[in-house]
Amino acid sequence: MEADETQREPDGLPGRQPAAIILFGPPGSGKGTQAKLLKTVLGIPHISTGDMLRERIASGDELGLRVKDIMQAGRLVPDEVVNQLVADRIAEPDCQRGFILDGYPRTLPQAAELDRLLGERGYRDLVIHLKVDYTKVIARIAGRRVCPVCGTLYSLTSNPPRQPDVCDRDGARLVVRDDDRESVIRERLEAYERLTRPLLDYYAGKGGLLFEVDGSDGTPEEIFDRIRGLLRLK
Repeated sequence: MEADETQREPDGLPGRQPAAIILFGPPGSGKGTQAKLLKTVLGIPHISTGDMLRERIASGDELGLRVKDIMQAGRLVPDEVVNQLVADRIAEPDCQRGFILDGYPRTLPQAAELDRLLGERGYRDLVIHLKVDYTKVIARIAGRRVCPVCGTLYSLTSNPPRQPDVCDRDGARLVVRDDDRESVIRERLEAYERLTRPLLDYYAGKGGLLFEVDGSDGTPEEIFDRIRGLLRLK
């Protein structure tokens, strides 16, 4: 569903309310990359629930220990845990002008809770759905490598390190994240199909702003150009 031009401000965002931009797509669809590009253009925070959960796992705190096994098995973290993380984050001052959600909501109860939070704070949601072929998703994620020291993410196909398996920044040996193993990827895709895809029907039924973008082919910059065109961003 494409928005009426009269609803847009010059920067392409709807109305005068702060926007909550929700990025949908299966694991490996490039949500994180597109969120970072949107952040650069719009100057609003990029909120990744996956990153927040991995940070808690790395810290070894109670919540991190609780969700570590769940994430490594490719299952979804309980709604109440993720809802609280998001509620705490969007209450911070840097989110007053809006924010970009990457990886949330993933279930209908999460969407209902997000609606409540946005309504309380006066935000309007805008949904971007990145459509990709699952075969390409599996190949894309299986080719990801991450630096255990600085966290830089590489793709063996689209963004390889200069030296094989070595981080460009600090020379550390790159590793495969536990949740990027093929068996885990397939479990995550099954969970996405079962629980998350129905959210597209939910948002379409709300009559809000819902954009679909082909994320299967092209460089990240080319895919971002498609998003910019739809949102009429400068």
